[in-house]
Amino acid sequence: MAMRVEGAFLLCLLSLATLLVGTQAAQPSHITASFNRSSFPAGFVFGAGMAAYQSEGAANIDGRGPSIWDTFTRQHPEKIWDHSNGDVADDFYHKYKGDIQLMKKIGLDSFRFSISWSRIFPKGKGKINDLGVKFYNNLIDELLSNGITPFVTLFHWDLPQALEDEYGGFLSPKIVRDYRDFTEFCFKTFGDRVKRWVTLNEPLSYSLNGYNGGTFAPGRCSNYVGNCTAGNSATEPYIVAHHLLLAHAAAVRVYKTKYQAHQKGQIGITLVTHWFEPKFNSIADRQAASRAIDFFFGWFAHPITYGDYPQSMRSLVAARLPRFSKVQSQILKGSYDFLGVNYYTTYYAENAPLTSNSVNRSYYVDMQSNLGGVAEANNETKPIREAIKDGIRIRYYDGHLKSLLQAIKDGVKVKGYYAWSFFDDFEWDAGYTVRFGITYVDFKNKAKRYLKYSAYWLKMFLLH
Repeated sequence: MAMRVEGAFLLCLLSLATLLVGTQAAQPSHITASFNRSSFPAGFVFGAGMAAYQSEGAANIDGRGPSIWDTFTRQHPEKIWDHSNGDVADDFYHKYKGDIQLMKKIGLDSFRFSISWSRIFPKGKGKINDLGVKFYNNLIDELLSNGITPFVTLFHWDLPQALEDEYGGFLSPKIVRDYRDFTEFCFKTFGDRVKRWVTLNEPLSYSLNGYNGGTFAPGRCSNYVGNCTAGNSATEPYIVAHHLLLAHAAAVRVYKTKYQAHQKGQIGITLVTHWFEPKFNSIADRQAASRAIDFFFGWFAHPITYGDYPQSMRSLVAARLPRFSKVQSQILKGSYDFLGVNYYTTYYAENAPLTSNSVNRSYYVDMQSNLGGVAEANNETKPIREAIKDGIRIRYYDGHLKSLLQAIKDGVKVKGYYAWSFFDDFEWDAGYTVRFGITYVDFKNKAKRYLKYSAYWLKMFLLH
């Protein structure tokens, strides 16, 4: 697949029909009087996001246990483009107060962050790490004291290594209980102040990259797909996705039955999708585009809405696609108050039917579609005064927000937009070779921050 463009996050309330976001610099002048924050409905939320392993750093201090990403980057540095890791990353663990002041300066309403499971439970369960709990309490309180609403993701791919070692992590149904217990601890501990919860971020990316291609932790795949020491690309992505969905449903059920009434919050899930256009205007390619959407978005959106996988997946994956029991199906159905959607870019889809000798099955073979299609390259060789000039990002946000506003006018119930990401960070298998942030981070100089032009653009947009 081609490299993704910069993403965004949309917060959609029960709106599946959307298929669905001390620095100094010259301030760009791209805001027009007719298009700014006041163009959007009252109460519309503008924020930015980050993930724990990508940004926090402090990987080996204050009682945090290792996650599968700590292990992956050490055991398979060749799979990270620059052989880097998230040991320090943005050092958000120590710099969060200054970062929150930058958020306030820009005018963000909300900040989306994830909780590191192994910072709370170093072994994934059992003994609690009080210093980890203290960090998130302090972070939440600091956000609220500065008028910024915390938006918390409970799982952003950094599974505690102890659970991977004990029973294979999300390959085992045992994970559902341990994830439920972890999320309940978070609801009980932070839910008096956190009113928006996301159970999972991009379960597709976790299942697909971690178990089909092996490019993400824990790095499992068939040898005919990638360079992995273990795995089965024909079965494991579907098993892992199945357990992710059941874990999501378990967490939602706990929240709704024990906490929602008195905490008065909402809970949902964040899915990722691309849009797909047929490569040629043929029936076969139009069906390929629809099938690709089923395999990307429908894989998770369909079960949480209707209680089962899309029929196209049932037909093509057949017996390798796990089944939900009647009870599981009922618990899954309608298990979200809102739907978050991460989106990146559009691909062309071309029909690619199986041949008679297609014995090496994998997710992309099952989909029977060929896909083809900008993250900003790391520009550390440029002076910082040049590197922060990110006109392409400004055009991206401007164009997408205008399209989003039109969608709202057309009746789509979109309630918020979170830019990804607040700052440059450890970008998973790409390491530090690409930059997604509206804040430039000088990783060679104690992770010093510089607002990019896009941050000033957003600030002017939000001030109107």
